[in-house]
Amino acid sequence: MEGRWNARADRARRPPDSDRVQNPLNRDIGPLNFLTLNAHQQALSLCNSSLRFPCYDLIHIEPLRPCPALRRWGSSLTMQFALPPRRSPHTLPGPHSSRLPLYRRKQLKTIGLFAFAILSLLYLLSHIYSSSSISIVAPAGTASVVIVTLLDRQSFSETYINKIITNREDYAKRHGYTNFFASVSDYEGAIGDAPRSWALVPAVRHAMATHPHSAYFFHLSPHALIMNPTKSLKSHLLDWNRLESLMLKDTPIVPPDSIIKTFTHLKENDVDLITTQDNEDVSPSSFILKNGEFARFFLDLWFDPLYRSYNFVKAEIHGLDHIMQWHPTVLARTALVPQRILNAYSKDSSGASPDGSYKDGDFVIRFPGCDDGKSRDCDEMDPYYTLWSKKAKGA
Repeated sequence: MEGRWNARADRARRPPDSDRVQNPLNRDIGPLNFLTLNAHQQALSLCNSSLRFPCYDLIHIEPLRPCPALRRWGSSLTMQFALPPRRSPHTLPGPHSSRLPLYRRKQLKTIGLFAFAILSLLYLLSHIYSSSSISIVAPAGTASVVIVTLLDRQSFSETYINKIITNREDYAKRHGYTNFFASVSDYEGAIGDAPRSWALVPAVRHAMATHPHSAYFFHLSPHALIMNPTKSLKSHLLDWNRLESLMLKDTPIVPPDSIIKTFTHLKENDVDLITTQDNEDVSPSSFILKNGEFARFFLDLWFDPLYRSYNFVKAEIHGLDHIMQWHPTVLARTALVPQRILNAYSKDSSGASPDGSYKDGDFVIRFPGCDDGKSRDCDEMDPYYTLWSKKAKGA
């Protein structure tokens, strides 16, 4: 039947392979006439010149089934410039495909910076709120405590100085401590025109440099005697439980009504400086300083030329009052203890706190102002020295 398509005859009429055109997907599309081929090439050229990506994803040349009416192979040229179907395996390249990775990179960068900021903050807080003291590995035979005594050989008699040295050496020998006796004249160049009492600060710093492995430095005024030689600093004050029970919290720094008070949350393991106060000021005549970074910072701050050149009425005492009130970094490391623990005043001395006068059995007695040359003399220490000698021999 002529109306029916004869496949065998059609195949015989097909042109050779050299005349056939392959589409970009290597699919046989049959013969194309020149008009169709030219249109296809023009479309490809236009597409490639106007877009940034190849056009074979947009232009599909699909073979048609043989047309029975024409009895020959045909082809159709389909141009699709719309977006592909949702489930198409060919995803359009362009900004959308790289937007998600870029967003993720920004997100990861933000998370990384945030994590770094948190770790840095934790690191800083750990150094601020942990003890600033250096963990010191002391060589064998190193004394844990150094007793620092500043002597003014121009003002004190040799008899007086010998009594002070004997008192300190006896106590140090009993408990395995060591003494550091300094002379005011050694620091005249450092203190300059400031009052000579400022020499106690470089004297303590000198002791720290001489004994770098000792844990504590106990500064004691040359106008003071250790009256109870059986008490070690460890049992008397440095034991953590003992110190915790003695710390004065929420107490005015400068009596009686300073608005700046000691911290209520201060713990014994945060303490690097232990001192007392009398009825008027913080008293640096007797204090214990823990070796470490804070100790050096504190002494450098206290000895700053600004404080030494300022005309404080009580020189280094008022300088310390100022530091305690306006430098919370120092106050956060300082423990105030009752006056009689480290700095009991003799009955002839004025300015003691309500419970700051010496009583039998107290650790230290001090004679402030005995060298002012007016109505008192430091020989008032002699009866107490005799009493101490008897205790030392009987202990």
